[in-house]
Formats: sequence, structure tokens, C-alpha cells
Amino acid sequence: MMDESETGALIGSDKVEGTSVYGIDRNKIGSIERVMIDKKSGRVSYAVLGFGGFLGLGNDHYPLPWQSLKYDTALGGYVTGITEKELQNAPHYGAQAEWNWGDDAKVRAVNAYYGVPFA
Repeated sequence: MMDESETGALIGSDKVEGTSVYGIDRNKIGSIERVMIDKKSGRVSYAVLGFGGFLGLGNDHYPLPWQSLKYDTALGGYVTGITEKELQNAPHYGAQAEWNWGDDAKVRAVNAYYGVPFA
């Protein structure tokens, strides 16, 4: 019997959190910590990738436009169009900080880095 949080093309947020993210070179670069949903449209707009640290401790957090991720059934995870080395220069925040999602300049910078239009 199929899990209720994963049917057809839909998947529950609890199943997305923890899913591996791979770079364009198909090497694992981190995993999804959370998804950010637009309140008005109900669409997932961003995923926050945890990268670095050890066993999740000391991770840096990288907002990724949801459009920059493609699910790969063979890998069982999402693939983004950059490598781990390129990720290190992407907009991010540390374990002791929070991302200001209300700061349009920061959010635009994320979209620009990944080549995704800002909506």
C-alpha cells in the first residue's frame, strides 16, 4: 500500500525534508531541511539545503529556488545545476542566523545565483 504522504506526482513535505540534493556532477551536496511555501499561491517557492558540518551539526543553510531542483528517480533525490564548489559561493546563512525572507534584495540574489526569474 502506498504511503499517504506520497501519491502519484504529489509528495508530503515530511518526505521532502531530509531528501538528498546532488550537484550537476551527481555528487551529493546536502539535504533538504525545509521547504518554503508561498502563502498566497500555495506553491513551494524555495527549499533550504543543509550543507557542511558533521551529522547535521554546524550546517550552513542555502536557500534554493524550488525551480532549480529536478527530482531524479535513479538517485532518489533532487539535482541542482551547480556543483558543491559553486554552492560554497551561493547566498547562505549560518547555524546562528536566520534568513530574512522579507528582504527582496536577498531573495532576488538567490534567484539570480541559480538563474531563476524572481516572481
